[in-house]
This record gives sequence, structure tokens and C-alpha cells, in this order.
Amino acid sequence: MSPRTTTSSSLLDPHGTGRVHWLELPARRDSVRAARHGVEERLTGWRVPRELCADAVLLLSELVTNAVLHTISGRILCGVRLVTASCLRVEVHDYDYRHDCANVARPRGRPGPGDETGRGLFIVEQLAEAWGVERSALTPGNVVWAKLGTCA
Repeated sequence: MSPRTTTSSSLLDPHGTGRVHWLELPARRDSVRAARHGVEERLTGWRVPRELCADAVLLLSELVTNAVLHTISGRILCGVRLVTASCLRVEVHDYDYRHDCANVARPRGRPGPGDETGRGLFIVEQLAEAWGVERSALTPGNVVWAKLGTCA
């Protein structure tokens, strides 16, 4: 399965500004890299400040990794919207109809120094101005979203 991209969505871009980018990818570990590169390329093209771009790419990487590891989705849908020159919204939608978004875990305690996993949502919590989980309007699963930067 190859990635599909688009730059238009009424959900992330209700005013039709054209500053939105979508990637639909297979829910595999190698898709994390594809998502990072696709979003980084788009944000660079939009001339997003380097630090905000790096934070968005890291955050997206963590959200895609969680969708790949913790859902039964065959595909995932990743979106990024340039809200303002200093504010981004990142979304990762899964196709896992089994889980209610109320059951998506928030970080509980910190992973130990020897733990190899368990830091993803801590990273999201630290980087994002706001983040949350809700039922997706685009897929039969959930969406994890985050706002980064200086958002009003």
C-alpha cells in the first residue's frame, strides 16, 4: 500500500485557506518515517519556523507510532494545518472501530529509565499547547489531535 496525499479538507481547513496537508498511510512501522518526511516537507514549504516544524514532526511521529502499535487499523490518516504563522494543528486518525475514545489512556506515571516505551504521550503533553482524543469524523475510529506553537 502506498501513501496517498491531499491538501484539501473541510474539517481541518473549514475556510479553504489551502494550508492543510493529509497523508493516508498503511498502519505499519515504516509509515512513521513516511509521515515524518511528508509533514516536514510540507511545513518547510510553508516556511514554518524551524523549531515549530521540528516539534510538529516529533509530535506527529509519536501519534503515528501510537496508532500503529495500539490499534488494529490497516491504515492511518495524518493531517496538519497551519492555523497561523505560529500555530499548527496535527491530527492522526485511526480506523479501529473497537475503541471508544474515552478509553484512550492519558499518561499515568513516568516510565522508568530502563523502559523502552511509554514516553509518547508524555512528549505530546509537553510539546502541545492543547491535545485530545475524540471520535473521528473521517474514519470509523478515533482522532488524536494536538495544537502546537502560539495558538489563540
